[in-house]
Amino acid sequence: MKKQFEGRSLAHPGCLIGITAGLIMGIVLAGVLASVFNAALNVVLLVWLGMTLGLGLLGWIIGERLSMKFFRPREQAEETPSTDSSPSA
Repeated sequence: MKKQFEGRSLAHPGCLIGITAGLIMGIVLAGVLASVFNAALNVVLLVWLGMTLGLGLLGWIIGERLSMKFFRPREQAEETPSTDSSPSA
């Protein structure tokens, strides 16, 4: 199963998870700011946008670091001999 993911980047799924978490947490935090602290609309929207973009970037960076840590680059994966019994063309 690990061979399917060799050379793949986890930055895109990490960014997706970060954007999703940022949207959810940003909406909740913006709602709290608007209702409890009576913050201005532009402040609330900037907090929401900052949380969304910040967590998306954080997810991208973490995903990229994890893909470098767990998976070999495609060039190194191609150099190692395969143990598959299928003929290579």
